[in-house]
Amino acid sequence: MRTRWLVCAALALFFAASAPLAAAYDLNRSIVRIQSGLVGWNTINAACALLGCQVLGALDTPPLSGPAVPSSLFVVSGLPPLSPLSLSLLGIASVEVDLLVPVKQAALTAPDGLLSRTPMSYYGTASWEGYLSQPASGIVRIPDTHCALQTTGDGIVAVIDSGIDSGHPTLQPLLTDGWDFTRDVEGGDEMADLGQASAAELEAVYQVNQASVAVLDQASVAVLDDPDHAAFGHGTMVAGIVHLVAPTAKIMPLKAFHADGQGYTSDIIRAIYYAMWKGAKVLNMSFSSPTSSPEITRAVYYATSWGLISVASVGNDGSASLVYPAALDNVMGVASTSNLDTRSVFSNYGAAQVWVAAPGEAVITTYPWGSYAAGWGTSFSTPFVSGAAALLVGMQSTASYWEASWAISHAVPVSSELGYGRLDLYQVVLAGRSLWPDAPPSPVPETCSSQGIDWSAAP
Repeated sequence: MRTRWLVCAALALFFAASAPLAAAYDLNRSIVRIQSGLVGWNTINAACALLGCQVLGALDTPPLSGPAVPSSLFVVSGLPPLSPLSLSLLGIASVEVDLLVPVKQAALTAPDGLLSRTPMSYYGTASWEGYLSQPASGIVRIPDTHCALQTTGDGIVAVIDSGIDSGHPTLQPLLTDGWDFTRDVEGGDEMADLGQASAAELEAVYQVNQASVAVLDQASVAVLDDPDHAAFGHGTMVAGIVHLVAPTAKIMPLKAFHADGQGYTSDIIRAIYYAMWKGAKVLNMSFSSPTSSPEITRAVYYATSWGLISVASVGNDGSASLVYPAALDNVMGVASTSNLDTRSVFSNYGAAQVWVAAPGEAVITTYPWGSYAAGWGTSFSTPFVSGAAALLVGMQSTASYWEASWAISHAVPVSSELGYGRLDLYQVVLAGRSLWPDAPPSPVPETCSSQGIDWSAAP
């Protein structure tokens, strides 16, 4: 059995910056759209044969489908700079750089809840008591919503992130149709970034980093603290928060980021289209960039037209600067609040991109090796709102982005810089019932009245 390592990973959200990039990445990649009416594969292959570039694959068709399936969007390596006239003559409609997105960390103190390790049953999965009874749960009114309103969620939440530990006992039964776009294989397992090394081998290689983690048990705890694993665990943590809010919804792990926290724009685009093809209903995007990608924008708008509900984090720079995709008008941008309902110092803000806020400090959630950690950042505020969207999908399977965003706007006012305010799941579900009065309730879970968790009904 693998050793369980407990860490307080102070992870923030993905953001574009001028940090050094790993030499292993191809920094000369482009996203190319072919003109309408042309045969995509024929056109891009002919262009690269002439220009000496390499076609790496299509972005708007299912993985591994090949040239037999029509496509108009490609990722290309080595495309030289060309004038608009040259591009037009080659049948190319647009080109954008396939940017990388790095990750940032900070050092914080572990919350007491990480010491509450009593095993609990949570909708058929095993969890820690500290995860279920943490302050954030009460702040957004998870117990009231599950027990008094009998709403626990449905549908599929696609988590576009660094992957998810597919063997985590809390998450394993929920995972569906995952894909690893960094390797182009099915699954989306975050643990693949560790290779074949055993836990014992890893203990001999990696040391605890006291500057960026809070250690709970010095005798048994370690953390991957080298640059190659700077964001390891991020996707598993995000998924755990979705499950906390909407425990009967499914989760689709879409791995578009590597363990070092970097990922290509093209892999994010592929993940969005893949989520549509595989029947996801909610997109969780705990990443951002100060530069808008035209093709991510196009993919998100297309996803909205398919009925998907998109949620994204607004960034951790403590400013009102716009970031994307959160600033798009069909994406709910999420800011971070403290447990005292104040804006987190690190959180970006501004009504132009913040739809609502949610707790984002010392949030206890799942971590690889069947363990738990605490995270800070708008990355971890975002899945609270994605979970809220899944609650609404449980009430109405055809819920649109516009219906869901309206219901989620029924929040607790905090300040004008945080949009409609701090998320209140109870009010969200009540608003949903005004839209869909015939929505059937979920069964009242066992945890509403047992095992010492005071999940009593709201007055």
